[in-house]
Amino acid sequence: MKPENRRKCCVGAAVLVVALTGSAIAAYQHHRATPAPLTLGDGRTGPADMVWIAGGAFTMGSEYSRALPNERPAHQVRLHGYWIDRHDVTNADFARFVAATGYVTTAERKPRWEDLQVQLPPGSPRPPDDVLVPGALVFSGTDAPVPLNDYSRWWKFVPGANWRHPAGPGSDIAGNDNHPVVQVSYEDALAYARWAGKRLPTEAEWEYAARGGLKQADYAWGKEFAPNGKKMANTWDDAARPFPVTNAVANEKVQVGTSPVGQYAPNGYGLYDMAGNVWQWVADWYRADAFGIEAARSQTADDPHGPSDSFDPDNGPTAHAPARVTRGGSFLCSETYCISYRVSARRGTDPMNSMSHLGFRLAMDQSDWEKKQ
Repeated sequence: MKPENRRKCCVGAAVLVVALTGSAIAAYQHHRATPAPLTLGDGRTGPADMVWIAGGAFTMGSEYSRALPNERPAHQVRLHGYWIDRHDVTNADFARFVAATGYVTTAERKPRWEDLQVQLPPGSPRPPDDVLVPGALVFSGTDAPVPLNDYSRWWKFVPGANWRHPAGPGSDIAGNDNHPVVQVSYEDALAYARWAGKRLPTEAEWEYAARGGLKQADYAWGKEFAPNGKKMANTWDDAARPFPVTNAVANEKVQVGTSPVGQYAPNGYGLYDMAGNVWQWVADWYRADAFGIEAARSQTADDPHGPSDSFDPDNGPTAHAPARVTRGGSFLCSETYCISYRVSARRGTDPMNSMSHLGFRLAMDQSDWEKKQ
């Protein structure tokens, strides 16, 4: 073969290799391409019933006049894209997990003294064993208006309360398959997440998703709590009765509680119940001063995962007791009490705690979804 022919052959082979390689790269890149913004996964193009939130920057926290100190100062955060559940994990979802794994929730186990002790002032006596029984906190309401500085007036520990019996023995979840599961601790949410191949969202991811593309709006749907008089979330109705009154008329207890997921309009990202219905666990440890610490760094925070420990000065001697962030407010939040259905509102919760207005939703990275394919 003449040299020029050999060169042509080599060039031709090189072009073919480049073309094939280019095709392979293009096919690989196509396979690896990030989903279009706000794609709803169907189990094939993405995880079922999860929405793809494209990465971006936003202002986290609030300078709203009614924002609490733990929501300030507003600061800049930048996130990579992620998937997040379109709605809270439901009773039906959780039932499938329990049936598949035999998992026993925190509320269904005898409380451990070491878990309780860290939430109590130093020197608190150990309660008798007959007091340490499975159960959870249940909203009980009151017969008349009461001072709002003592939540023990409307919360009671009820033996036998758990996710199957949210208000205690005699209650059940029959007919409420599509209600958010409640009476689940942080530990329970993590266990479910591991089974589902997902994770809890970070606090920053939760707030970014909850804002639905709106900039510094007070609520997940905009600036007004009830635009044109329309109720936008399952929250306490102050006009009907003052919080926490449920027994205003003798023997006529008003029932308050969860509503089905998706009953109210979604936010701009197609996510339901990012305000009201149930508080939602997120991954971060809770510090009341976390936003101040972040803002003091004077730079945009990239994919923040929160502080390394807990701190809540309002708890006095137990200021450093373990606490995880919960977000979104619940059916108990009202204009006169906590207004924690605001998109920047946050609080710390004992990670071993189970309550009748506390649930969760999950997130997933695109890389984890691709591993499942």
